[in-house]
Amino acid sequence: MKKHTIAILVNDQPGVLQRVSGLFGRRGFNIESITVGSSEEPGLSRMVIVTTGDGNTLEQVTKQLYKLIDVIKVVDISSNPMVARELALIKVSAEPAARPEVLGVVETFRAAVVDIGPQSMIVQVVGDTEKIDAMVELLKPYGIRELSRTGVTAMVRGSVK
Repeated sequence: MKKHTIAILVNDQPGVLQRVSGLFGRRGFNIESITVGSSEEPGLSRMVIVTTGDGNTLEQVTKQLYKLIDVIKVVDISSNPMVARELALIKVSAEPAARPEVLGVVETFRAAVVDIGPQSMIVQVVGDTEKIDAMVELLKPYGIRELSRTGVTAMVRGSVK
């Protein structure tokens, strides 16, 4: 089983996200990550979905997606060199005495502290999934109070569309 990152250009209409995610569920395909936002084309949105499967699974997903009226284009961008990022906000228990240690982790990962409270800090980190996972693991000993992660968003490198 291989991870696939699929970019889907869709009409910006109510219910499209539900129809696309429902297709995955009905076919028994798991969505590991999904992000949706505006695209460079007015009236169109770009979905980036990470799923796991073999080549046959990907082919079936692509065929089924094209059957949906609002789907304009489906591209497996993981078959090309790509840039993929996600964002995490991590609220960490941080008594004033522990803050220098937490700040050391933050600096190492080129992350940023975006809020400081009397007993906690919120750290923002942007990077690939492995970087986010590693930072979460290093912050666990301090006590993660809350964690919010976006899904992966990605683009093909260079001039390939």
